[in-house]
Amino acid sequence: MLALAQNENEYRIFETANLLPESGEVEALEAGLKAHNQKYHSSGDFGARVYWIANGRNTGSYHWSMGSLPWSAMDNPTWDEAEHTADWNKNVQAHITPWSGDQSYWKFEAALSQFPKDFTLKNLYATYYDIKRGEWEKAMALVKKVTDVYHDKSPNETFGIYSNEMPSTKEGRDIVMISFFEKSAWMGQDHSIKTKYEEVHGAGSFKVFLKEWLEVTIGSETEIWIFRPDLSGISGDVKGAPKK
Repeated sequence: MLALAQNENEYRIFETANLLPESGEVEALEAGLKAHNQKYHSSGDFGARVYWIANGRNTGSYHWSMGSLPWSAMDNPTWDEAEHTADWNKNVQAHITPWSGDQSYWKFEAALSQFPKDFTLKNLYATYYDIKRGEWEKAMALVKKVTDVYHDKSPNETFGIYSNEMPSTKEGRDIVMISFFEKSAWMGQDHSIKTKYEEVHGAGSFKVFLKEWLEVTIGSETEIWIFRPDLSGISGDVKGAPKK
């Protein structure tokens, strides 16, 4: 994924949707997702994965994610559009609540992410941030400072940064940082980067960073996603791109 993003003229995106099953429709939705993904999203740019959301306001929802792919791929889908839509409506749409299905498009920020080695998806820790209007450039500069710390002091940590291609002030999800981990014990570890941050940026710099970060953001929201290979069209194998 990272190697592709670095070697193309176009950047890569993910198309995502949150799917909340109707009461009593969990089994039907899971069967429908599995059938649809295996038929239409089992390879290439249009490959899709499914995650189950384990906490927060979207608990019990399924996070459907297609890609990564360039925007230009949307012009040449590998299916008949009418047939694909009809299959989605029958197998997926019929089993979700009317207020679910929020569609989003996320740009993969390759330069701000770190995929040091190949790995297989299992658990994801996704933190969304709401950026204040007019503060985007400053916020991304601060994100880069954090990324520089991880590159220097935690080179084996695996994480991705993604920015919302169609953000909404109402939704409040402008960027998301996703950490990939295998065992729940990871959740109990001390992930504070204060010491490492100051080793890279100087004594007292972390306090300055926190002040500046609060000035450019409104809030955050964190979700745990559990990968569901049984419902996905492609495997959870992810190719890394170690630094040369």
